[in-house]
Amino acid sequence: MSDTSEPITPKINLEDLEIRAKPRPVTRINRRVLYLLSGTGLILIFGATIFALNPPSIFDKNSGGNELYNIDNKPSPDGLEGLPRKYSDLSKPPELGSPLPGDLGSAILKVERDLGIQPTPALPFRPNPVEDAERAERIRQARLAQQGRESGVFFQLALRNSGALPDTSTKLVTASTNASTGNPFNAISAAGSSTNTSLQLNRSNDQNLQGRKIDFLNQKADGKIYNSHKLQTPASPYQIMAGTIISASLITGINSDLPGNVIAQVTENVYDTATGGHLLIPQGARMMGTYDSVVAFGQERALLVWQRIILPDGSSIIIDNLPGTDTAGYAGLEDKVNFHTWKLLKGIVLSTLLGVSTELTFGNQESDLVKAIRESAQDSTNQVGQSLTERNLNIQPTITIRQGWPLRIIVNKDMILRPYIIKGAIR
Repeated sequence: MSDTSEPITPKINLEDLEIRAKPRPVTRINRRVLYLLSGTGLILIFGATIFALNPPSIFDKNSGGNELYNIDNKPSPDGLEGLPRKYSDLSKPPELGSPLPGDLGSAILKVERDLGIQPTPALPFRPNPVEDAERAERIRQARLAQQGRESGVFFQLALRNSGALPDTSTKLVTASTNASTGNPFNAISAAGSSTNTSLQLNRSNDQNLQGRKIDFLNQKADGKIYNSHKLQTPASPYQIMAGTIISASLITGINSDLPGNVIAQVTENVYDTATGGHLLIPQGARMMGTYDSVVAFGQERALLVWQRIILPDGSSIIIDNLPGTDTAGYAGLEDKVNFHTWKLLKGIVLSTLLGVSTELTFGNQESDLVKAIRESAQDSTNQVGQSLTERNLNIQPTITIRQGWPLRIIVNKDMILRPYIIKGAIR
């Protein structure tokens, strides 16, 4: 290595390497200009405030400007023209007596005028209990006197059957006439002489309808001893008379939940009533009918009627709703009855469980909020339980009559048929 070496170059300052632009000179506003502008703005604001608080009048009466609306010559309504201009023109109010009870005052005065009671003189306007009591007593006495003048007989009698007993009304009119002429005892005698009148009974307290039974016993007997109808001869030898019983059995069952038709089959031959030698309705004939689906509470028998008979040869006859009975002749048929007791018990048990669970959910130490929630839940549960129970009570019983059930049909009108022919023979 040689002793001669190059000189070491010194390090460059880092600040000298930064590239910087010359900053812009700052322009300042003169303070006098700022003071002048601020003062001018304050003066303008103050002047605007004064102008707003005390604006000048646009239309001055002395300026002679155009008037948009003249308030001095404003027309008044027609109804106000008849009113007084000042208090001195008012009429003197009438003198009032003692005050009447509120809105009933005009009604009380009208009643007094209608009854001919003289109005009370003017008194100081203050309540007077003694005068009110005297006024009420005068009105009551006047009403009693008016009712006495307008009343008829002493006792009010009523007809049992006004349509069938026209003579009684005449006697009542006579009794009323006697009473109006000043002879009330004759009126009572005239009214009591009729055997077709009776005092009105209170039916609401008569649970067993004893009054109706008495009316049934005391009803007027028919004075006729002869029947007005004549003897009728049969129009045909092939006739089934009223009172004939047709034996049959059900082909289709009956369920009273819904209305429907029912079919039965005749189980015994039916012959003419007069001779019994002509077969009119053979065994095997079909009968068409309907049954009543409206069942009352506690009803156990199904009501059914028959409307048509179809013979095996295809011929048929329409009958007028012949009633169906059981084998003993009782109206309707009785087999199985479902009162839906299980549904009612389920509703009662469910309502009870809901109420008990609501009561046990909350403890004894409860706040007002918890108590309100518990009472509301109990009320809702009670309403739901009552609704379920009421619906179950409204379910009508279901009457079921099984297939093949024996029955009887009672003929209530004569039927004219033709002999039924079997294999060319007349039976």
